[in-house]
Amino acid sequence: MEKFLQHCGVAAPILRGNVDTDAIIPSREMKRVSKLGLGEGLFAGWRYLEQDGRELNPDFILNQPAYENTTILLSGANFGCGSSREHAVWALAEFGIRAVIAPGFGAIFANNCVRNGLLPLELDDAAVREIATWVERDPALHQITIDLPAQQIHAAGKDYGFAIEPAAKRMLVEGLDAIALTQTRWELIQAFHEQRRQLRPWLY
Repeated sequence: MEKFLQHCGVAAPILRGNVDTDAIIPSREMKRVSKLGLGEGLFAGWRYLEQDGRELNPDFILNQPAYENTTILLSGANFGCGSSREHAVWALAEFGIRAVIAPGFGAIFANNCVRNGLLPLELDDAAVREIATWVERDPALHQITIDLPAQQIHAAGKDYGFAIEPAAKRMLVEGLDAIALTQTRWELIQAFHEQRRQLRPWLY
């Protein structure tokens, strides 16, 4: 998994509350047997003019030239609510999104983000809207910088601090998925099994 340390990128404001996982990737777009290609279905209901077509909707923000290199999303409260489909995170990641900044997230979605190297970053609504207003003036020039180790966002001429659970921060900073995180304690695991083997050899 790719480490998340510092990231600077174009941010696209999609300031809607309760953006659910079906909006992030509709179920009709989940026909593949791997993660590859899911980025094409990202926000398909908004991104394309017709349900089964691929003609771009020019009014949707990610289709506009100023936001073609977007790597950060700004959104409203409860982003990623709804079904637990991990495909939503896979689609965002394949599209190139490294972080979503919102006042809150669906709990399962946020956990899926961390386990796939994508940062779900919480800021209050007023701060998100302040940053969005600044970004919209010139998206290419007004890029957001995120420093995860320092837990700081630099945007709109100021620094915004944010909180993150230590375990989630470690996974992102060190590039550890759930299995790799467990493997960091491999010596303790082996010692535990050796102790059990000595106490209860008949189990082995």
